[in-house]
Amino acid sequence: MSYLSELNTVPAKKRVVPQSAPGTRLKLLSYNIQVGIATQRPRHYLTKSWRHILPHSERFSNLDHIAHLLHDYDIVGLQEVDAGSLRSNFINLTEYLADKAGFPFWHHRVNRRLGKFAQHATGLLSRIRPAKVAEQRLPGLIPGRGFTAALYGHGEESLVVFNIHLALSRRVRLEQISYLADLINQYPHVILMGDMNCQPDSPELCYLFHRTRLREPLEKFHTFPSWQPNRNIDHILVTPELEVRQARVLKHAYSDHLPISMELTVPDTVFLQR
Repeated sequence: MSYLSELNTVPAKKRVVPQSAPGTRLKLLSYNIQVGIATQRPRHYLTKSWRHILPHSERFSNLDHIAHLLHDYDIVGLQEVDAGSLRSNFINLTEYLADKAGFPFWHHRVNRRLGKFAQHATGLLSRIRPAKVAEQRLPGLIPGRGFTAALYGHGEESLVVFNIHLALSRRVRLEQISYLADLINQYPHVILMGDMNCQPDSPELCYLFHRTRLREPLEKFHTFPSWQPNRNIDHILVTPELEVRQARVLKHAYSDHLPISMELTVPDTVFLQR
């Protein structure tokens, strides 16, 4: 029995009733949206820091621009969203973006609860019906960080999509990646996406590549900071049977990160229910 089937699962929330259809080509996006704060200069970390706690007029205008980008994708992993607090006008930003971009299914995971001031979360949006959605905590000094995993298809030819936001500490990231590697190795087809806070040649990702069959199609591209990218800390990693047709960083500066996109082909043995 696979590990995900043993987790307490949370059904993906449904917007419309999709039609079932087999499909092999997927368009993916991973984006750390910094709760809708369009950071464009280093000084904005200071001058706009209040926007991490209080509402501001530009937030939902920025989110609407992000939602417009999301329209073209099948599965989206979001990091640094808010699950509904003062700064987001008590609106769940994952749900807001799913609604604006027309995604039938969405799921959020709250990483850290700071009362009414912040509900730090990650979000997963999908146009394809997942057979199961699960979440789990990751090791760490500060409780909260974890992952969401969406299972598509059934049996030995299933596809699992992980959405993660790893810790700032290298030591903790190594613990988290070691934990993830054991899960990843239980599935034939895996996509691991998110803000990993480390680059492809880091000890953490080298360890992950050694322990699993994941590979990095975006090694030469930089995503952070958005106004002058010089580091690749956002990733979409895939197992070899997933044929990558295109992978790139998008110039969409509505955060301090740039989004990364990927188009790939899933083997015909994996049934994707739209």
